[in-house]
Formats: sequence, C-alpha cells, structure tokens
Amino acid sequence: MVLSALTLGAAHATDLRIYPSFTEVRQPVQSSGTTLSVSLPQQAWENVLPGSLDLEGLPFIRAAQTLEANWLSGLEGKTVYLERDGKTEPVTLIRARDLLVKDASGRYFNVRYEDLRFETPPPTNPQSPSQTLTYTLPRAGSGTLVYLTRSVAWSPRYTLKASDAGAQLSALADIRNTTELPYDVQNTELYSGDVSVQANPAADVASEAAGFNLRAPAAAPVPKIGSGSELRGLYRYALTTPFTLPANSVITLPFLTPKLSTFERYVGLETYFNVATQEGTLNRFYRFKADQRLPAGPITVREDGRLVGQTGLPETREGGTVDFSLGDDPDVAYTRTVQTVGQVKDSKGTVTKSTYKVTYTFESSKTRAVRAEITERVGGRIIIIDSAAPTRNGGVASLKVDVPAKGKVSKSFTVVVDNS
Repeated sequence: MVLSALTLGAAHATDLRIYPSFTEVRQPVQSSGTTLSVSLPQQAWENVLPGSLDLEGLPFIRAAQTLEANWLSGLEGKTVYLERDGKTEPVTLIRARDLLVKDASGRYFNVRYEDLRFETPPPTNPQSPSQTLTYTLPRAGSGTLVYLTRSVAWSPRYTLKASDAGAQLSALADIRNTTELPYDVQNTELYSGDVSVQANPAADVASEAAGFNLRAPAAAPVPKIGSGSELRGLYRYALTTPFTLPANSVITLPFLTPKLSTFERYVGLETYFNVATQEGTLNRFYRFKADQRLPAGPITVREDGRLVGQTGLPETREGGTVDFSLGDDPDVAYTRTVQTVGQVKDSKGTVTKSTYKVTYTFESSKTRAVRAEITERVGGRIIIIDSAAPTRNGGVASLKVDVPAKGKVSKSFTVVVDNS
C-alpha cells in the first residue's frame, strides 16, 4: 500500500470561494497509491463546519478521522535543550502536556516552551494536536478536497466622500484569515448575499477573536477584484490574480467605485402620531442611489475630507435607495403642535372619528437652505391623510419643506382617524 500525505494550508495551490461568514476551500489532491492522508491542526479543524468535508473526483471506499498527538509529544523520552541563566543544558522531555523535564541530576521540573531548544526546526504550533483524515481508495488518482471553514471570510466597507461639488462612493474588501494556516490562492471568488449553512458554535470569525494577532501580509502581486455577476440571488466577484493569504492576516483590496445616480442631504424626523406638543432638533440624513449592487457593510461619511459619521449599509440592489441617518443636527429645530378640528361620537358618546391638524414649525441657523422631511406613522382602523385615499390599519404621513438659511417656516397636514 502506498500512502500519500497532505497537510492542509501548506504551500499548495488552493481555490477559495469566500462568503461573508465562511469560505469553501477547494484543495487539489493527488494519491500515487490507495491511501490518502489529510492532516489539519486541531485549532483549524474546530473551524471546519461539521459534515462539510468532501472528496470530489476521487472515489474512496472509506474515510477514518483520528486525533494525532502534537509534534512535541513525539519527543517524550528524548533529549531536548533547556536555556536558563544564559546557559544551555541537555534535559529529557518526560511529558509534553505540561512540559515536565528531567535534568542530568535526575531532578524533575516544569519549564516554559520558550526556553526549550531543538535539534530540528519545530513546526507551527508544535504543542497543538492535529486531526488526520485517512481515505482508502480503490485506485490512485487525483481530485479535489472540499470543506467549509469559518476561519476565512470577507466583508466590504464603504467611504462616502461628499462636498459642494457632489459625492463619490468607494469600497474596500477585507479578506480575513484567523488561523495559523496560510493559503496559496490560485482562484478566488467573493460572494455577497444570504447563505445558510450549518452553524459551528466553536467557531467565531470575528476579527476581534481572542488569541489572534492580525498582521499585514508581505508584499506580493496585488490582485484586482473584477465586476460582479448574479448567481441565484447571490452576487459573485472574481479576483483576477493569484495571491497568498498568510496565517493570522487581513488583506485589503479596492473593491467597488459605483456611480451615484442621485445624492441628497436632508434633515428629518421619523416618529409616531400623537396629540402632544413636541419640540426638538432634527437628524442628519443622507440618501443616494448607486449603479451597482452593494453588499451590506459599514460606511464612513466624510464632508470636505472631514469625518462626519459612520453607520451600517444594508444589502442594496442595483439602483436601490440607500437612506441613513448620522445623528442629531442641532442647527435645525422644530416645534410640533396638534389641533383637534373635529370629532364624531356614537350613541354612547364614544369618539369614533377624529380629525386633526398637525403643524410643524422649523427654524434653521444654517447659512444655507436645507430640505426637511418628516415621517409620522399613524395607527387606526381607517386613516385619511390630507386628500389621499383612505388606508386600513394604519397610515404614513409625509411632509417635505425647504427651510431657508437663517430662517423659519411652517407647514401642516391633516389626519383623520376613523375607528367606527
């Protein structure tokens, strides 16, 4: 029997299909005999989604998974070297689990791994065990080992640069590898959209995960992200150049620079109808439409090069409206008053229908005019707003007005609530 061995994540050409919260790894494999052995460090194995590992294009009779001892365990009973007080002495490694050694005088004590020296170079994570999957094959051949992992994922982040001349939206793609496995990537596809896979509670791809020291990769040919294409509700972007994704790293690439067909700044308020008088300030809003589909991600807004806020961008179709608030605008104040202009009562004296006049007064201290937009959600069985057609089980009142620079303006609308 001839055995072929493969250590996943070593310097082998790999294809990655990277989704927002997991990645499909496609690793070419070849066996010169009837046994193929695949090894993966335990920490990396814990990020593999259960039941996702498959062998494509290479028939097998059975597969057996075993937990292998770590590299250091193989040195138990052998001589290693201990450095302390500026001197190096030979000791015998008795137990790798807690680094128990014995010196030439026969004394036993525990040491730190950092103080040990070896005659041969240790592998990455020498104290970590590994999982080995052994395939029994009917014949030699080649195929593709496929598995899903939480340890590699990607996310977009956007920057909206605005000025009096207009606005420009750009995006970067962050590709994260949160394990000790490097990937020599040949072909890469980034996917956006909602993909459901079996959850793995032991895995967490967040960049803030404890124990990960994310670092910048070494200089290499810079891959470029091509234009996207739709795939059954998902969107696919291809990287045009092979690249290396080092262990515990983040690679950031220019992603999108969509054209904005519309761009607006305005101040606004979203609230619910009530009969009480209200006062306050409005919020800063931005609204735009882009000529490309936008995956969900954080967005940073800069005005004339200065940071004015950050928020989240939802998944948005091509040409869809993006509308978001960046918080309070103290320069535009409002006062809201409600006048009851009519009521209808039933035979028991219960009010069944009411008509209200809602008035908003805006006052701005800005040096330029600004658009104000108000949205009120009204509850009731039948709702009539101004002269619009009646709606059932609630309605929405909208008000838009241009507030002059250093000025004041009022505008009203009527609301009829019919619960008869």
